[in-house]
Amino acid sequence: MNNAEILSHVDHTLLQATASWSEIQALCDEAVANQTASVCVPPSYIKRIADTYGDKLNICTVIGFPLGYQTTAVKVLETKEAIADGAAEVDMVINLGDVKNGDFDLITAEIKALKQAVGQNILKVIIETCYLTETEKIRLCQCVTEAGADYIKTSTGFGTAGAKIEDIRLFKQHIGAAVKMKAAGGVRTREDLEMFLAEGCERIGTSSALKILQTQA
Repeated sequence: MNNAEILSHVDHTLLQATASWSEIQALCDEAVANQTASVCVPPSYIKRIADTYGDKLNICTVIGFPLGYQTTAVKVLETKEAIADGAAEVDMVINLGDVKNGDFDLITAEIKALKQAVGQNILKVIIETCYLTETEKIRLCQCVTEAGADYIKTSTGFGTAGAKIEDIRLFKQHIGAAVKMKAAGGVRTREDLEMFLAEGCERIGTSSALKILQTQA
């Protein structure tokens, strides 16, 4: 797999709280030059990016990030504003407290509400696998599928661990046919990038893909 093919699946990411406009602009310039799948950025930068780059960029943002414990109403409001500002893709974080309480119906309902808010745009659901049991991961695959989300995503990159190939293989067994997969967090080598894509991930979220591909054969 060549570099261009890999980068076409990468959500080129910068989500640090301290990210400046100059850093965001550098990210966007890299994304345009290398034709990445999207830039994944904080919601506060969406409108400025859209105004600056127009249709040169596919903008992805995060909702309920990184902990996911905001109320559904707040997440819906965040989502609607993000879409209005110019985001085409939204990566939401589920409420992990609901998972630990076994309230999977609430999780499904929240995902449905955000899918309605994004309309024809893409909704990815971050389940933060590092905090979950295998049984919980399987139940969340079912929630994501039932709610009609477009993707299931492993991690925020802010948890105790990131994407693991075992979780992608588990997802494949339990998500519906219409649900795609995104690996994120801890993707640090060319081998990682190629491995996750080979296992069927449509997207990979990483801040370091360009550096990886420039320095690793």
